[in-house]
Amino acid sequence: MLKLTNSTWRTNMSAKIILIIAASIAVISSICVSSSDPGLLQDFCVANFTSTVVVNGYPCKDPLLVTSDDFFFSGIDQPRSTDNQLGSNITVVGVERIPGLNTMGLIISRIDYAPGGLNPPHYHPRSSEVFTVVEGDLFVGFITTNSDIGNTLYAKKLQKGDVFVFPQGLIHFQFNIGGKRH
Repeated sequence: MLKLTNSTWRTNMSAKIILIIAASIAVISSICVSSSDPGLLQDFCVANFTSTVVVNGYPCKDPLLVTSDDFFFSGIDQPRSTDNQLGSNITVVGVERIPGLNTMGLIISRIDYAPGGLNPPHYHPRSSEVFTVVEGDLFVGFITTNSDIGNTLYAKKLQKGDVFVFPQGLIHFQFNIGGKRH
């Protein structure tokens, strides 16, 4: 039979109390901190252009009728005419061209510029824009609206391979400062 002295008993009891407190904190923390991404109701919602239901976006096509072509577009690599007042041409590939983009909040664009071509100041109220230069030299920028020192212009000269991000809802532009079409 093992005999415990007062100091051994106190040490064992202290260790048990610390263990109980630590385990309680761990359980409470896991309950309070437990979080996850909300589960999607469905994997995708391919646009159904023939439905007469009015919603924000398009109603979903029957998943049994969805094909790979609903997630596909070909031709973004084809240059478009820049023979217009702005000297630019934007090829927008949205839900109308890729029905699988419906409800994703995504859009893809290609912009062609003549020398001096401009994509004039504009904004997207509910989206940001990631801009990539495939060829040429462009001057790009955006203007803040909530700075303590007033509106601030953030601008940069971009070259082939550069990427620039325009924050959501801010006025931004792109201008071809190179001497050739791209």
